[in-house]
Amino acid sequence: MALRIFGHVSHRSEWQLVKIDFRSIFNRRCTEGDYQTWHLQNQGETCLMGVKRIYRKLKPIARCVMGKSHSVTMISEPCDCTESDFECDYGYERRSDGKCSPAFWFLPSSMTRSCTTASSFLNSTGYRKVVTNNCTGGVVDLFTAHRQPCPRQAPRGLHLVTSDGTLTATVNSNVTFLVFLEEGSGSRTTIMLDFGNGNTVTYSNISTVEDGIKHVYRSVGIYRVAATARNDLGVETVVLYLHVSCPLEHIHLSAPFVAVKNKEVNLTAVLWPSQVGTATYIWWLGNNSEPVITLDGSVAFTFSREGTNVVTVQVSAGNIILQDRKIIAVHEYFKSNLLAFSANLDEHNPDVAEWRLDVSRVIRNSVIQATGIARELLLVTVLPGLPTTAEFFLLPDKRVTEGKPEKTSAHLDELSEVVLGALNQNLVQFILRPGVQITVYAAHLSAAPLVDTSENHSGSAMLMLLSLVVVGLAVFVIYKFKRKIPGLSVYAQMQNEKEQEMIQSPVSPTVVDTTAGKQSPNLTKLLLTSSLKPLDTERITHTIECIKPHPRVKFSTELPTYIDV
Repeated sequence: MALRIFGHVSHRSEWQLVKIDFRSIFNRRCTEGDYQTWHLQNQGETCLMGVKRIYRKLKPIARCVMGKSHSVTMISEPCDCTESDFECDYGYERRSDGKCSPAFWFLPSSMTRSCTTASSFLNSTGYRKVVTNNCTGGVVDLFTAHRQPCPRQAPRGLHLVTSDGTLTATVNSNVTFLVFLEEGSGSRTTIMLDFGNGNTVTYSNISTVEDGIKHVYRSVGIYRVAATARNDLGVETVVLYLHVSCPLEHIHLSAPFVAVKNKEVNLTAVLWPSQVGTATYIWWLGNNSEPVITLDGSVAFTFSREGTNVVTVQVSAGNIILQDRKIIAVHEYFKSNLLAFSANLDEHNPDVAEWRLDVSRVIRNSVIQATGIARELLLVTVLPGLPTTAEFFLLPDKRVTEGKPEKTSAHLDELSEVVLGALNQNLVQFILRPGVQITVYAAHLSAAPLVDTSENHSGSAMLMLLSLVVVGLAVFVIYKFKRKIPGLSVYAQMQNEKEQEMIQSPVSPTVVDTTAGKQSPNLTKLLLTSSLKPLDTERITHTIECIKPHPRVKFSTELPTYIDV
């Protein structure tokens, strides 16, 4: 046996190698007499983690070599279990006397919860063997939990949840319901689940629903899902309200292009698909920073200031939120008229908002060029749908009208004559693309003929004509004596008053900005069928509880005022 050491004596010296030979001291192989036994212990305690460990080691006076084949020898044997081999079980804590007692927050009877899925349970003694402890015998039976048959209990603590923990689901998708029971004889307790759509399932015991109960809903709605646990000792029911929705794909804010100051305007959010289930609407109205939250897709709002107002609506359905916005021009007085186009425009109309916005600008510029009307006095919007139609709005020049209704009416009439005159003379044209010229006309509404105008008159047509003559004579007689009939007199008076009012303009989602310009001095006179003020229509409104409404907002169930083409 030799030991070799190499290194430097100092940092300037050369390498040096030193060999130490112990063969003169350890000159023989070790035998059994050179070994003694050694007990692993801790402060005199030889049983550690329930096992005694005895090792064999050389005696201090032995001068021998163990050799390469030597291995450490250890003998172990289990110890009898004592109280020190156990710790306090879950829910128990050690007191000053060393005993394990239930903690203040722990209910020992909760250990029987395993009875909801089994017929027996482990009744804890308050102790459990320390992990990896290998003791046997001794006080094992005294401190180890014993399995006991489950007592008969009424169901209590029934829980019903979805597998993903949410209260929403999608149409035609699997929904997994999980049912849990805190206490009760699970093997003797039946579980009935009512899905809220007329379908129910029943299971003989709760252990059969451990993997969940799957169901598919075919239509949107809010479903009352109820789970009932029942045995011969009692019954318990729990309810879950599930919101089944269809994914929201698109929303459209239907709003007027121009609104009258201090007059209610209907705003409606149109959803696609229309039936998406529970939806929440968040409105930002009249440039207000505080939103109005509703459960109704329509609101009525009053704009109190002239100018440009931005309306934004967000719709939240399920886990999807979509948004749309419109810009509404608010004025106290205006006049409007519908526009028609040459048929070739429909061939190039993709019916998208961006195209309508661009064409609105082109039409506006063409009208201004043909009439010389100031740019800030004219607004144009193209309406959605086919055939292509548009609407123009004329605004009064406040420098000319001085805010007086009489001057405003006359001024708008003059502007109308100029625009309609140019339209009737086919002076408003524009090039949509090379080789495609579009002519803009004023839209005129004509009544359909009441009878057949061909030479071969049928008997039914003649009968219809005769009926019209009789009705006409009856109306004439009633008109002559209308003052004697109070109801007709009031109706006629209301009609005369309404004929002096202005019909509110149609709605359009397209927005055109106004800029400064000059008015043409050549104004001709042509009457427009509309007048200054819109008709007052009666609205059916209601408020939603727990939501603080905006002072100028009413929740309305009416459809918006717009032209659907």
